[in-house]
Amino acid sequence: MKIAILDDYQNATPSLACYALLRDHEVKVFNNTTRGLGQLAIRLAPYDALVLIRERTALNRALLAKLPNLKIISQTGRLAGHVDVAAATELGIAIAEGVGSPTAPAELTWTLIMAAARKIVSYATNLKDGLWQTASVNPQLNGLGMVLKGRTLGIWGYGKIGQLVAGYGRAFGMQVLVWGSASSRAKAVADGYQAAASRAALFEQADVLSMHLRLHPDTRGIVTAEDLARMKPEALFVNTSRAELVQPDALEQALGRGRPGYAALDVYTAEPLGTDSPLLRIPTVLATPHLGYVERDSYELYFRHAFQNIVDFAAGQCAAIHNPDYSAQARPLS
Repeated sequence: MKIAILDDYQNATPSLACYALLRDHEVKVFNNTTRGLGQLAIRLAPYDALVLIRERTALNRALLAKLPNLKIISQTGRLAGHVDVAAATELGIAIAEGVGSPTAPAELTWTLIMAAARKIVSYATNLKDGLWQTASVNPQLNGLGMVLKGRTLGIWGYGKIGQLVAGYGRAFGMQVLVWGSASSRAKAVADGYQAAASRAALFEQADVLSMHLRLHPDTRGIVTAEDLARMKPEALFVNTSRAELVQPDALEQALGRGRPGYAALDVYTAEPLGTDSPLLRIPTVLATPHLGYVERDSYELYFRHAFQNIVDFAAGQCAAIHNPDYSAQARPLS
């Protein structure tokens, strides 16, 4: 099969041990992203199989209709609305889902929390310029960092990642306050944490508030300007889940008003993030380039399953097909 691996910005996949699974196939690794429908259609038209790295490229109906050779989309991790499943099914294109792990994104979340709380990046950057113990040359921003012990960690979403982050908060002596569905709150209480009395209370009481919700129609834009305005002036808002959980421009405006005082972000509505993004010009924002799952162990896990699904599909025995109405007769392997 002719296989394309999309959006491998670091050209990391050829160095993975699991890459050997594709040794009997013709593989092309694309290191840059193309957004236009026409350009994408031209680039992807020759391929039988596409390997998607999370949601870096969206495959809508218009694009899929222009890919006559495509037989399988192999997803690293779970689908998250970036592939038109109904269109793929109608066109006879199989979609294979993989598996994921909460460890790397949870650790990245905690890294951002600690780095932002102690102003590590700004201190380290200024040290290279000869500035000792200087968080900022702006006197208003040259304040002290803070320890986490004794402070309140708010978590919205108590799934696998949220549970790990809650455990890190407990280990650091924080009071953990959880909001989410009734079942999530009940689970958090059973685990020895406190459920927030209300959504408003979560935003009002948290010194650090971390988002851990999946993105779907009910959660898109779920964090409002009113929510953010309830936060403390010294509070830190953390989002390593999905940028679209926050209403458009609400966070930028809230930071401008000083509530919350700080943000640590790993996800953006448009990725890769352009250098002209307003977020990059806000000095109280710590921004990383969507590194949540970008580390070697996670890549080996994600791509081993994605590659094995293609190998199994080529052999006519893939058990991970996501679209239940898919018919192998529509686009048989040549």
